[in-house]
Amino acid sequence: MAQIAPIATLLGAGASLYATTRQAQVQSAQSREQADAARAQNEARNQQVAAQQAAEQRARDARLAGTVAATRARLAAGGVQPDDGSAAALTAGFQRDAAAAQADSDAVFAARLSAGRRSLLNDDGSLTPWLRAGATFGNTLRSLLD
Repeated sequence: MAQIAPIATLLGAGASLYATTRQAQVQSAQSREQADAARAQNEARNQQVAAQQAAEQRARDARLAGTVAATRARLAAGGVQPDDGSAAALTAGFQRDAAAAQADSDAVFAARLSAGRRSLLNDDGSLTPWLRAGATFGNTLRSLLD
């Protein structure tokens, strides 16, 4: 009977190691599926933000073009050359303001994209079952040697 106990312990350890390995495989597959789903969701969010950014850019460009055209028309109607002197400075100021608004919008866009990213430090738990299996195997070996 004393000789059967180490064999039973060894069989138990083997079954435990198999169960732990199988659990690790299932956990790893689930982790990959979750990562794929998160990646797809993040990509969809990024596309949505990029589309919104492009629409805002088109609207700003249209407003700038309309403002510059209206200002040039008013100046030309008043007998002032719209491309000279203070009139040119005025239209250049509109363009600088539009460029500053674009830079602000780009900064917000970059912040939105970076906020949606997952951390590279998120663990998927795939190493934990292997460490447990190693500890179980070590305990089994120790009990066999005792």
